[in-house]
Amino acid sequence: MNKKTTLIAAMLLSAACSMQAQIEVKESETDNDELTIQNEEGDEEEVTFPEAMTYNLDSLLSEYMPQTYLSQDNDCQMTSDDPVFSKEEYIDRLTRIPSVMELSYNDVVRKFIDRYTGRLRHSISYMLGAANFYMPIFEEALEAYQLPLELKYLPVIESALNPTAVSRVGATGLWQFMIGTAKQYDLEVNSLVDERRDPVKSSYAAARYLSDLYRIFGDWNLVIAAYNCGPDNINKAIHRAGGENKDYWYIYPYLPKETRGYVPAFIAANYVMNYYCEHNICPMTTRLPVKTDTVVINRQLHLKQIAAVLDLDINMVRALNPELRRDVAPGNSSPITIRLAQSDITRFIDMQDSIFNYNTGELLPKRIETSINDDVPTVGRRKSARNQRSSRNRSRRSRDEATASSGSKNGKSTITIRRGDTLGSIAKRNGTTISELKRLNNLKDSKIRAGQSIKVR
Repeated sequence: MNKKTTLIAAMLLSAACSMQAQIEVKESETDNDELTIQNEEGDEEEVTFPEAMTYNLDSLLSEYMPQTYLSQDNDCQMTSDDPVFSKEEYIDRLTRIPSVMELSYNDVVRKFIDRYTGRLRHSISYMLGAANFYMPIFEEALEAYQLPLELKYLPVIESALNPTAVSRVGATGLWQFMIGTAKQYDLEVNSLVDERRDPVKSSYAAARYLSDLYRIFGDWNLVIAAYNCGPDNINKAIHRAGGENKDYWYIYPYLPKETRGYVPAFIAANYVMNYYCEHNICPMTTRLPVKTDTVVINRQLHLKQIAAVLDLDINMVRALNPELRRDVAPGNSSPITIRLAQSDITRFIDMQDSIFNYNTGELLPKRIETSINDDVPTVGRRKSARNQRSSRNRSRRSRDEATASSGSKNGKSTITIRRGDTLGSIAKRNGTTISELKRLNNLKDSKIRAGQSIKVR
């Protein structure tokens, strides 16, 4: 997953016409995920739809927020009829979108517009409704970094505005961050917390990333492409295209096939989110949630503790805190914010002792300190491990004594060295010293070997 933004509106119409000549295509859909493009020379290329353009509407509507706050608009009669417009009408509409970015037209862009206004029209209805939740957040973050506000439509093609979306390769959240990039931009990701799913924190991280990419490429189309496939792949494509022309549409054949569809999808998303009425698409009706606020905690807390004590819907509490992967806020690791309806924040503060103490044994069962069972298991008449060791040591000494006595020669006792013996251990067992053992056996150092016989007195 990767990011983008800036060009000049006055140049759009002439740019669009020149691009049309470069990408005259005859295409056929091979399946739900790809287009097969044939250029004027007869060469075929595959263009992959972004993964979010393949999401099932039912999966988008399964989240708490759409279930609770979105509904069909009964006053707007949405049909399956998608009017057909001329190329000139599409170009005119794109140039009228207030944008500093290049939103040019060609046949690939047209196919993506057709996908959104045709097969995905009900998903667009959902996203137009969900935009009321998320677009203000996106715009604030983009404005903070002085980025083009058109970039607020990137999550449309990244995640279909689903904050808990996870791609096939593990990119997560509205802005579809991979773990490495997320951590690079100060998003916490661990077993309990995934800030990629936090709409506010991930939006500011995305804005920083887009700003950094623009400093590298200086062209918003390349920034958007790099957001999808990474800056290294963009630099490779520029190099393979000759290294001189850094225009997205020029290096287009050298890009990964999903990135070939990424900028067209972005342009199409800007188009359909502005001109949905012209295509008979009705936005879902939005009932805005109550205002929310946050409270900082520095102890471990389970969301079910909040829901139980404050008598709240646990699914609502989860929806307001999507970054908590397992309902546990590890405030004991570092201070962490909990988001609740504004009216519930005061109740949380007043009842926090009851909340923190509620059912901790069941909800937060991880032990802080453990004791070790020091009972010695016995079976019948078996000796304990300690007694067994003592018996072995006594047997060892008996063998040494037996060996010493049986090995007496000329009043001097000898023993046979066992594996693991040292001069020190032998001296201790036989009431003598290392230096005396060396003297008796004419040893220059302390090296001995198993099986060797030595004198001990």
